[in-house]
Amino acid sequence: MKVFWGLGKALTCLFWLVVLVNVLIPFIKPLHLLVNLAGSLLLLTHLLELLLFNGSLKGRAHPWRDRLQILFVGIFHLQTIPAPAVPGASHA
Repeated sequence: MKVFWGLGKALTCLFWLVVLVNVLIPFIKPLHLLVNLAGSLLLLTHLLELLLFNGSLKGRAHPWRDRLQILFVGIFHLQTIPAPAVPGASHA
């Protein structure tokens, strides 16, 4: 699964690079609008993830770095964060 999450992060960063290039040098007429729309929707989705999972980042060593990674790669970073240990739980 670690390879899957890493590949997802890489592809998401590649998509953000495409959006950035589209902002600097717009693509042909119908394509640049679709790339801008997809980038806007992905940014909105990552902001929503950031709001929903903000409480789980409070005990982390570098919560602002985690927030920035969630903003860029979203759920692919959230899946790599280990689950907090539940006190008193045993694996009987």
